[in-house]
Amino acid sequence: MDNATKRQLKKQDQFVALTDAGVHWADQHRQTAIVSGIIAVVAIIAIVSTYSLYQSRSAAAATQFGTAMQTYQTPLATASQPIPPGIQTFPNAKARAAAANSQFQQVADHYGLTQSGRLAEYFVGLTYEDEGQTGPARQALEKVASSWDNGLASLGKDALADLYQQTGQNAKAIDLYNELSKGKSTTVPPDLAKLQLAELYQSQGNTDQARQILALLKDKDKDANGKPGAAAEIATQKLNPTPTAGSGPGAAQ
Repeated sequence: MDNATKRQLKKQDQFVALTDAGVHWADQHRQTAIVSGIIAVVAIIAIVSTYSLYQSRSAAAATQFGTAMQTYQTPLATASQPIPPGIQTFPNAKARAAAANSQFQQVADHYGLTQSGRLAEYFVGLTYEDEGQTGPARQALEKVASSWDNGLASLGKDALADLYQQTGQNAKAIDLYNELSKGKSTTVPPDLAKLQLAELYQSQGNTDQARQILALLKDKDKDANGKPGAAAEIATQKLNPTPTAGSGPGAAQ
């Protein structure tokens, strides 16, 4: 027998050995493979089912959130005003806020994991504030302000800063505005936070600090061509307010 034939037979023996080993391994692990396959299928079904459930709940949450927003935007009308048939109204903003608050609260409670549910919590805080319930408003807005969603958290911080001002906690409001002015949120742009901070300083009589913020905005808020942005224009107007009629030189005494 020549060497070529011997090498060929050796290769055939190796192939048979490998095949036998493969068949033996498959026999030993067939049950494991079947179980693993079943687990994979179950996992896929679970993922699809969870996604479908989330989509269904998101749709329901969006519908109920829309209803709450309609309530929150319902027009106000006094008893003496003629109201067309079929048009819902509220006698005052407090009554309207109370009705909307209940609806927003339901969305937040039942659909808190959806986008509409998280946004509803923000409006729960706003409507509590409209009702004059500062304690519940603060709790709701603090929850929103701590959200992992940066855009939503920024809205919560901005509303919370406004609430702090109303309740005489200006130092806390300043801290929040400073935080927002250093961020990159699109829901509460840094320049907006700076304008609000300047207004707060102005209301406190800290005109120097207010003007310093406004001056920086005026100089820095420009596009690539040097055109002033919206914040720069507002800052300019606040730095150089237009005299009201009768307040300038030569006004009648």
